[in-house]
Amino acid sequence: MTIKQLVTEWRHHIHKHPEFGFEEVMTSEMVANKLEEFGIEVHRNIGKTGVVGILKCGDSDRSIGLRADMDALHIHEKNTFDHCSVHEGVMHACGHDGHTAMLLGAAHELARTKDFDGTVYFIFQPGEEHGVGAKAMIADGLFTRWKIDEVYAMHNLPGIPAGHFATRPHSLMASESSFEIEVIATGGHAAMPHMGTDPIVVGAQIVTAMQTIVSRNLSAIDETAVISVTEFKTNGTVNVIPSRVTIKGDTRSFTDQALHKIEKAIERVVAGQCMSAGVEYTYKFNNSFLSTINSATETEHAVKAAIKVAGEDKVNGSCAPFTISEDFSFMLRERPGCYILVGNGVGECGGTALHNPFYDFNDEILMSGVQFWQTLVEDRLNK
Repeated sequence: MTIKQLVTEWRHHIHKHPEFGFEEVMTSEMVANKLEEFGIEVHRNIGKTGVVGILKCGDSDRSIGLRADMDALHIHEKNTFDHCSVHEGVMHACGHDGHTAMLLGAAHELARTKDFDGTVYFIFQPGEEHGVGAKAMIADGLFTRWKIDEVYAMHNLPGIPAGHFATRPHSLMASESSFEIEVIATGGHAAMPHMGTDPIVVGAQIVTAMQTIVSRNLSAIDETAVISVTEFKTNGTVNVIPSRVTIKGDTRSFTDQALHKIEKAIERVVAGQCMSAGVEYTYKFNNSFLSTINSATETEHAVKAAIKVAGEDKVNGSCAPFTISEDFSFMLRERPGCYILVGNGVGECGGTALHNPFYDFNDEILMSGVQFWQTLVEDRLNK
């Protein structure tokens, strides 16, 4: 079989048997077994279900890390092709099956050709979707047990023509944080609101006041951010003013500075509104993903490799940033590197949005990914 046929077969197998974060037992075992077949040193159970493959050639002490994510989503697949998910309520709706297959293909080719001088670390990560997998592998010694000089990752993106590449230095993707506010009042009878305190009015004022945080606390030039209230729940009923209101939401920003400003500003707004109304509150703020910040030098290396694979007209090295998030951001805080996007296609073939029950990774871009990884390694660890 050709390498394209092999990679396609691997991708379809992984797509057909998706596994949720930290449950990628079969997927990680398949990855580990394949790497061993290629003659690559394998370390299992890094960060629970993660796999690290190590391939060394020559005498150089230079090294590079290549990361692919393996986990699927809790989405019921609605496709009907032969390789659709056989696991009820779980599917590869983000293309991690393709990412894993492409990195396996690159490992196969690099182990076969050995046209580099140094060490390649193939990092197969679990649990990306909820921002826990990268941190688990880091906590398990990914960057302390092994000398990884720089680290790279790739993700497909529907809406970009198939095989085109896009990235940018500095902030490529936003951080993602969630917040939960509970307004605690006395409540009372709906016919006699003056006899108690009303958390709904306070909650509404909080939601409205939060809309000024981005426009009045952050720089319009270099602190772009989004704050979205996504839930507003009470314990009231038709004739009862509630005693509690719970407000939940999501924030996105591109710098750590903006992230910290938002966290403090939300509580300041909540505290002020609650003090004015004479009610109590609780406030929780949880950061799930940091902003994905590419280092400038490594981004140049990634762009050069992409141009060699796809041609200069198909590579955008200064694309606009995206407000979606990625837990590779935690690896980029440990080592310099670059996160790059490869187009999954537009229209009916490849254009279906990520996290959609009709999504499927475009097999036509598998070799673009394999060749990108191989080219990047051979460039960075040139003989």
